[in-house]
Amino acid sequence: MAELEGTITARRRQTRNSIYQYLFFSETPRSKQEIASDLSLSLPTVHQNLAELFEAGLVCRAGSQKSTGGRRAMSLTIAENARFAVGVSITGSGLRFLAANLSQQEIAHKKTERTDIDEIDDVGRLLADELEIFLDENGLNRAKLLGVGITLPAVLDTEKDVIVFAPILHLKDTSLSKITRYINYPTYVSNDAKSGGYAEWFTLPAQSSIAYLSLENGVGGAVLLKGAPYEGVNNRSGEFGHMTVEPNGLPCKCGKHGCLESYCTAARISDDIGITLEKFFEGLEQHNETYEALWKDVLWHLAIGINNLRMALDCDVVLGGFLTQFMEPYMPEIRHLAATLNTFEADAEYIKLCRYPKRAITLGVALHFIKEFVDSI
Repeated sequence: MAELEGTITARRRQTRNSIYQYLFFSETPRSKQEIASDLSLSLPTVHQNLAELFEAGLVCRAGSQKSTGGRRAMSLTIAENARFAVGVSITGSGLRFLAANLSQQEIAHKKTERTDIDEIDDVGRLLADELEIFLDENGLNRAKLLGVGITLPAVLDTEKDVIVFAPILHLKDTSLSKITRYINYPTYVSNDAKSGGYAEWFTLPAQSSIAYLSLENGVGGAVLLKGAPYEGVNNRSGEFGHMTVEPNGLPCKCGKHGCLESYCTAARISDDIGITLEKFFEGLEQHNETYEALWKDVLWHLAIGINNLRMALDCDVVLGGFLTQFMEPYMPEIRHLAATLNTFEADAEYIKLCRYPKRAITLGVALHFIKEFVDSI
């Protein structure tokens, strides 16, 4: 960061960064005394570094702590709106935008419904134009914009700058520059489900391991092992939607049969019955037999997929994606079904619901730039 660099030594920079990260990841504001004690630093060192962070507009006061008999200590926190990042999700039917501040809080969002994305000649131009409209509509200061993260339901080879395969978007072996070329800000492109998994993992303890299973109009996922994403040899780790859960089963958009994605998507409900998710789950509550039969089949194949992940990775499985906003009442049944398939465990408490059922994907890809910024302080 230009405002802070000057001629400070690497050790001083590391100290400053440790103080900023301490405040960044703290759930509550902290005092200078707490910072010094918890980071084993002297109060003069803390004071000097905080002065630099204050001057750069990155730390602010958050009131005073309760008195313990003397002068009340001042509480400090990060200046959460000092910077922001934008996440964009490209789906089969349009674009979803989200702006997040440094506290991972949503400060603006928008859903742009268009004709099918695969019918648009220049997706990159559409994306750039809609991005500028989004920034203008919400009065977002471009000088504070860290970057624009973009997600696709696709297998990507970012080293070769290629979309390898995106069946929902009908793209194959397509240059990523087709998506990013008109955007005048730093960009980062990621698989959508991996971005969702990153959002869920971000606030967990640093060495946590999860398998994130995203249930939207497609099925995908991410593997994060002891604090690091596992990409796989061919950047295809987390393509859980294309594991076989029913040999010779229902056809999948990938061209194969029996994939998890064929059985456990929101699209299967809306396409097979032709109703909204809200109406479907209302019907389930009213014991509509047709809906119950379909949902039973969805849950059975979902349990197979979850058990496969548990057997292969031996870590928590986090269910994410917008379908999960309706799933909490059915978690006991999901855990029961998964437990009946498990060779080693009598229960399935390892199955968790996500924190962000609606906008994890766009938040997760925006967090790429927020984490990059935090590490640079």
